[in-house]
Amino acid sequence: MDLSTTMGWMPDGAFIRSPRATPKALSAWHDPDYIEAVVQAEKDGFVTAEIQKKYNLGTHANPIFPEVFRRPATAAGGSLLAGQLLRDGGIVFSPAGGTHHGFPNRANGFCYFNDPVLAILSLRHQGVERIAYVDIDAHHPDGVEFGFAHDPETLMISVHEEKRWPFTGALTDQGMGQVFNLPVPRGFNDSEMAEARERLILPALARFEPEAVVLQCGADAVAEDPLSRLELSNNAHLAIVSELMDAAPRLLVLGGGGYNPWTVGRLWTSVWALLNGFDIPDRLPQPGIDVLSALSWPGRRAGRTPKAHWFTTLRDVPNEGPVRPEVADRVGALAGRLKTPA
Repeated sequence: MDLSTTMGWMPDGAFIRSPRATPKALSAWHDPDYIEAVVQAEKDGFVTAEIQKKYNLGTHANPIFPEVFRRPATAAGGSLLAGQLLRDGGIVFSPAGGTHHGFPNRANGFCYFNDPVLAILSLRHQGVERIAYVDIDAHHPDGVEFGFAHDPETLMISVHEEKRWPFTGALTDQGMGQVFNLPVPRGFNDSEMAEARERLILPALARFEPEAVVLQCGADAVAEDPLSRLELSNNAHLAIVSELMDAAPRLLVLGGGGYNPWTVGRLWTSVWALLNGFDIPDRLPQPGIDVLSALSWPGRRAGRTPKAHWFTTLRDVPNEGPVRPEVADRVGALAGRLKTPA
């Protein structure tokens, strides 16, 4: 937000503050008793052992913090609002969204409410039927797949790191035939993502003919993120965003994971620029450098010795390389399914 404003990319009317989703709105997918448990956890500042076990709250992955209800409810409110804003078409970017691990009755992987699911339901409420969900976060969207794997009107495509938590999203998982999971090996590079984009993602969307696309654009799949071992430059994400802008009459881009503050800020600012037609400079002007220089990453070695380009550029240097046989074979296996009737 600060970087986009500094660059002059936040004109009047471009920003809408997310409303906080009410418990009633969240109950479109989440169980009311679970929602109440999250509300109560915020009030009390702790949970009992019984509540922790029942709802997976107050764990290492789902800690209790002062805004444990308000913060995720606001992200969910943004995704619910996005569905309304997209009723007649257009593009919305909600970087605080993308919490794709949440389940109806429990928190999961830092995700207390599943705003991608709520966004899809919000679009449906507006009369949008065929919806494609594309996820390029490093982690498999287990909560979203749980919600829509058996819905023939929802296409799901996930590119995620294999042998990585939550250890779901196998190549063979198909749901009703509209689920395409591509687990990829560590070291996954830009050329391999291009292979997935051109042979799987774009053909699957063309066959499905969605009325809306929801893209979870997790920055943790970019190199130098501590929670994955993928080697993508942010150009790989931006190429997918660019292609999906014309894939359907409606596009919702969600943030998602990302644990290197410079990687996150640079990628999502670039996404905003791309969606709005702003030119991304090769080198940032000094005010932009100042914004990135003010970031810190305590407790991380990379935070003590950050790389120079993290302060001065938005786009990474492309990381192209060979398309390894295991990647080509998996993409080919999924592409082969596209030859069967939709």
